Amino acid sequence: MVNDQIIDDRTTNLSTEDFAALRENLHEQRLFRQEQLHQLSTAGTTRADAFRARQAASQIEVRVKLAASARMVLADVEAAIERMDHGRYGSCHLCRSPIARERLMIVPQARYCARCQQVREADR
Repeated sequence: MVNDQIIDDRTTNLSTEDFAALRENLHEQRLFRQEQLHQLSTAGTTRADAFRARQAASQIEVRVKLAASARMVLADVEAAIERMDHGRYGSCHLCRSPIARERLMIVPQARYCARCQQVREADR
């Protein structure tokens, strides 16, 4: 059984309450993305929907992009939950410094501190 309350003090400055709130937020995001993917995969299954989809190729493109985005966010959320489960949550994947509490409260699935995230985005 995995301990849901593993907190490594070397990697984060989160209180137990912060950690619990972030875990709950990530679980809610996971459920939302799973439901979103389910709805996107079942959309267009009726004849009327299929007819409209054929008439509006842009709707199909939007649906495909939404599904790809939802899968990507879902993977990030699940990876963050796994890091929590293994005591690695809150540590930057590049510089290994703690990720700021404020950043995690806004983006709980963040893998990088703000500085490293900026560097990654500048390299794109």
